[in-house]
Amino acid sequence: MAEFVGALDQGTTSTRFMVFDHGGGEVARHQLEHEQILPRAGWVEHNPTEIWERTRAVIQTTLNKAHLSHGDLVALGVTNQRETTVVWNRRTGRPYHNAIVWQDTRTDRIAAALERDGRGATIRHRAGLPPATYFAGGKVQWILDNVEGVRQAAETGEAIFGTIDTWVLWNLTGGTGGGVHVTDPTNASRTMLMDLETLDWDEELLSFFTIPRAMLPTIKPSSAPEPYGVTRKDGPLGGEVALTAALGDQQAATVGQVCFAPGEAKNTYGTGNFLLLNTGEELVRSDSGLLTTVCYQFGRERPVYALEGSIAVTGSAVQWLRDQLGIISGAAQSEDLARQVTDNGGVYFVPAFSGLFAPYWRSDARGAIVGLSRYNTNAHLARATLEAICYQTRDVVEAMARDSGVHLDVLKVDGGVTANQLCMQLQADILGVPVSRPVVAETTALGAAYAAGLATGFWSTTDELRTNWNQDKRWQPTWTHTQRQHGYTGWKKAVGRTLDWVDVD
Repeated sequence: MAEFVGALDQGTTSTRFMVFDHGGGEVARHQLEHEQILPRAGWVEHNPTEIWERTRAVIQTTLNKAHLSHGDLVALGVTNQRETTVVWNRRTGRPYHNAIVWQDTRTDRIAAALERDGRGATIRHRAGLPPATYFAGGKVQWILDNVEGVRQAAETGEAIFGTIDTWVLWNLTGGTGGGVHVTDPTNASRTMLMDLETLDWDEELLSFFTIPRAMLPTIKPSSAPEPYGVTRKDGPLGGEVALTAALGDQQAATVGQVCFAPGEAKNTYGTGNFLLLNTGEELVRSDSGLLTTVCYQFGRERPVYALEGSIAVTGSAVQWLRDQLGIISGAAQSEDLARQVTDNGGVYFVPAFSGLFAPYWRSDARGAIVGLSRYNTNAHLARATLEAICYQTRDVVEAMARDSGVHLDVLKVDGGVTANQLCMQLQADILGVPVSRPVVAETTALGAAYAAGLATGFWSTTDELRTNWNQDKRWQPTWTHTQRQHGYTGWKKAVGRTLDWVDVD
């Protein structure tokens, strides 16, 4: 009898496969990184074939380590880096171009043109998104316009598009041998191409990007009682397992944090930061620079919506200290280095490497370190990097309060950066509210497992999932109100120094 649920978590820097039991406990996992391809300034790519190879490897290794087979899994859910765009040949299975990653800024002219001629207002209203380099629609247009032969192949339906969920689902279910071409509303809502109310592709939005509808996957519920398909016997699971869930990574983390009631929020700390606030069945349109997005759709139920604050560079700023500056040898060392000083020494670091996302949406911004004097050391820079993660989160929390009227009593957190005790204490101090981390920190994979298990009846209700959530650690604010306001005033001044750095046509 099958006793477990599997979850594939395909992220920006790595791919992992995890197996969970009925109590939401981790049974096994394996994780592999993939190459970050940086062809020129502002361009970020991944090799889709490498991602599929990593997917096969992590699934096989996890099952082998735990002495499990496909027959031990009730179902499989997929969660993924959102917006990252793949266009491939349906007949050969070969990508026409590397995947264009969500951080990539090559489509800045496309986004600027949409804003300049007024089409941005339509995109905001229908899709809940501002025209920005972040989202998939402009990336598809760039491939159609710049890769020879793709537009003609797209018109005939031979060239097809997908975000990473679609790419791995297609391969898991057979690829050129009958793979399903599907996505879910959480991923589709990140394209600038889907109407938030109908949960279907919108013809006028498609026309803005000159994207043929034949390229697009079918949109199905995030948790699907009628499976998208089954894994192939010759695939990495070695047999048939129902694929019953797909969720963009941040929505999956919201499910994993059991934020099922309107007003509940979570913040995920990964390559970037992503704060989602559940707004229930109400579609709340933002006036403060946030995104309106689909939180999840379970089966035939009405969709649940969310307000989201997306921050491009947080954990990857710590990687920058390691890889580009060489002042730390590993992410964990950032905490030790930052603890050598009691404050930032007047230094602020705004890591606007790809412009600024929420709530500013300024593609003309670039990173800046300000307030330097001879007194400052690499320890001050390390602390300023951790503070930048937390100040960017405060920007989003304040925008969320303006849009929704919700003032957080506690912030639920997850993701790799939450292992940094100093960073989480700074987050509580800068926000002035407690910060709570769950026992299972990998809530993204857990959310995909929950959605897959709900579809099959492995878990009967979301209330049953709530009983699985347990707190691991809570950080209480220690700063005074004056400290908090002084620090935030300095941060806002620093953000102002990053603007108007790049000329956008």
